[in-house]
Amino acid sequence: MAETLHPAAVDHLPVFITAPGQTDVLFNVMVVFVLLMVFLVGIFYLRLHALPEHMAHGASKAQLQIIGVLALIALFTHNHLFWIAALLLAMIEFPDFASPVKSMARSLARIARRDEREARERQENGAAPSEPPPKTPPPEAPRAEGSQWVPLEVAQGDDKIERRR
Repeated sequence: MAETLHPAAVDHLPVFITAPGQTDVLFNVMVVFVLLMVFLVGIFYLRLHALPEHMAHGASKAQLQIIGVLALIALFTHNHLFWIAALLLAMIEFPDFASPVKSMARSLARIARRDEREARERQENGAAPSEPPPKTPPPEAPRAEGSQWVPLEVAQGDDKIERRR
């Protein structure tokens, strides 16, 4: 039986139309292309969500953890406000308040240990515990005519501070 073409059919077929039983090349190429694009878009999406963490990599540990949590929440909830907050936090450099306070605490601890050591040495040497040296009053400031100086009690010690009225 001879194959006859439909009267409305054209004489030549486009390249992407395959004969029955043949491999559909265009379909296979498109499957690979779509899978590759899904993979690349997924990578881009995850890299975009990790952008605030990469930006804040040199920041403090607490700031980096806050940014990481915000980015993760944005990833799972698809709420862009969390990602924007993480991005803004990554751009801001917080001042380091802890280092000066820790330094002061170390210095005060060192002073306290030194004072305790000196007191122990005085007790070991048999010396009576000495009182701290008396404080010298501040130098007299020039007074303006008509001003009065009023003594002001200080909470610690017997020192008096004068205040101009």
